[in-house]
Amino acid sequence: MGRRLRGTHGQSFSFMDRMSIQVKLILSYIIIILVPVLFFSWYLFNQMYSNTIKEATRNSEYRLEIEKNNIINKMMMMESTAQIVASDRSVTELLTAPVEPSTAELVQFNDTTQQNLLNLIFSNPMISSLRIFTDNPNVPEFWPIIFNESRVADRPWIRKTKELGEMVWWEIGENGKEITKRYDAEGKWTEPYVMLLRGLRQYNKTIGVIEMSVRLEDFFSSAFSSVQDPNAQMVIIDRNGKVYANKNAPFYNDIGISEIKRQLSLHKAGDASQFSFSYNGQPYLVIPSSIDELDAHVLSVVTMKEALSTITRWRNTIIIATIGLIVLLSLITFFLHSLILKKLTILRDSMKKVRKGDFQVDIPVNGTDEVGELAFHFRQMMKKINELIVEAVNRQASAKEAELRSLRNQIDSHFLYNTLENLKMMAEIEGQYTLSDALTSLGSMMRYNLRWTSNHVRLREEVAHIQHYIAIMNIRYDNRLGLHLDIPAPFLEQEALKMSLQPIVENAVKHGMSAEQPLSRPLTVTIRVYSRGDQMLIEVEDDGNGMPPERLRDLNLMLRMEDAEVQAMRSRMPKADQEGNGIGLRNVDQRIVMYYGKEYGIRAESQEGVGTRIIMTLPYLILTGGPLPDAPSVDR
Repeated sequence: MGRRLRGTHGQSFSFMDRMSIQVKLILSYIIIILVPVLFFSWYLFNQMYSNTIKEATRNSEYRLEIEKNNIINKMMMMESTAQIVASDRSVTELLTAPVEPSTAELVQFNDTTQQNLLNLIFSNPMISSLRIFTDNPNVPEFWPIIFNESRVADRPWIRKTKELGEMVWWEIGENGKEITKRYDAEGKWTEPYVMLLRGLRQYNKTIGVIEMSVRLEDFFSSAFSSVQDPNAQMVIIDRNGKVYANKNAPFYNDIGISEIKRQLSLHKAGDASQFSFSYNGQPYLVIPSSIDELDAHVLSVVTMKEALSTITRWRNTIIIATIGLIVLLSLITFFLHSLILKKLTILRDSMKKVRKGDFQVDIPVNGTDEVGELAFHFRQMMKKINELIVEAVNRQASAKEAELRSLRNQIDSHFLYNTLENLKMMAEIEGQYTLSDALTSLGSMMRYNLRWTSNHVRLREEVAHIQHYIAIMNIRYDNRLGLHLDIPAPFLEQEALKMSLQPIVENAVKHGMSAEQPLSRPLTVTIRVYSRGDQMLIEVEDDGNGMPPERLRDLNLMLRMEDAEVQAMRSRMPKADQEGNGIGLRNVDQRIVMYYGKEYGIRAESQEGVGTRIIMTLPYLILTGGPLPDAPSVDR
């Protein structure tokens, strides 16, 4: 005990030597217990704060999602109303009038078309106004809907709307409820509105502009509602960075809208991430949500004052309880620490050896107490580390060996293509045109198989691959194979899985040209494509021997069975029927189900002595872009 250690820690040990054993034990216990407790307390309060933030975020995101859905529904309603106006033939005829309409025509327009437009507004109480502006000098103004474009010539959105043509443009800003008073001497705007703006075009020429306005308070109903969470408020930011909020809410008694604007500008509120800030010692959380169609953002500003006050009270309570618990445990476990410290020292020395690279260290600490259990787990950990080191070395050696095997077995695909091309040219020079065509088909099939850049291709690529396949197989079967295509041109752009048709056609050729039941006539394979609703059906039909009903039933059952069930069914089949019985078709069906869902796939139909038909069902997906083509639809 009287030994004085020299070195960097010499002064510290001299001080400890002057202490009694009792003081040393108490101090060591306090240090050992207090550090984990402090860490746990820090972690606990951080978790509480994090959970509070997450809960506030979830609530705000939920409210924002509801508000966003309401806004999108309102936008869809306004766009639908604008489309009705744009589709009204009477409006188009009036706006394109080459001469000034007669009195009778104006009266008829007022009594019919204008009344219908007013009814649209009255049936949608949310809509404050619907106006159509035109620069046609022959069109008189019809209050409150038809106006001359000169009334809004100074508005920045008029030019933008004309540039966009029939596309909808949304604008948030001040607007007057009465258009004829826009140029009053007072020059006051009534209140902010959300405006839908859309051009009316005929023969690629803009003939008018539709303006549909909704009061900002009606459009963002939750943001301006008087019934809200007192700790949260919604704020709207338009594309120009202007901020709109319910200025009369009690929420803004503690923080003004001007301060919120300043914080939003500092944190770039247009970004998609949430942020927090403090004002007058109070923390605030801001959760944004973007409305892409409106080019605007709705933000929820939440005060965390009450939540943090609760956390602070809990923190003070836990600190006091922790101090009392440490004192009590120090007294109870006073006589146990000498043994624990001794065992911990041994463990510390062992860990130092491991840190220096000695992974074969032995830990002479046993027992069933916590330290003994810790030593046991440390030994198990060292054993696992050694096993992992051996495993990693073996895995690295295996990877190198696999890499070398891959390099040895790698075949240059370009070398194969060039060789086939040279053989083709030699065949053409020798006049062997059949051989030249076969080499062309073989080269195309190899390119199609080796260049696997995507699992999805156009149907025309699959069909071309099948044509090459039939051309090659005709060499084997002396031109006794025929391929008939019944595919409308638009359907050639249908999406299909790569290599999904060849197993079906190959199955038809294999069984149709079987040596067991040879055909006395050529075999014809027909590929037929048609649509049914939102589905595309591809039929591969052959006029071969067909199959018995029981074999057809087993084939359709195997398509959707589990692997174990398939193996059990095949084991019960005769040996002659086990080889390749539906495996290729089952693989195609599983790929279709994996990519498109269980409602899609393949099924088989057959009549013995007549032929077999495989029907593939896919979703109707045309890859040309734009709307689906007007292709024939067949009900079967």
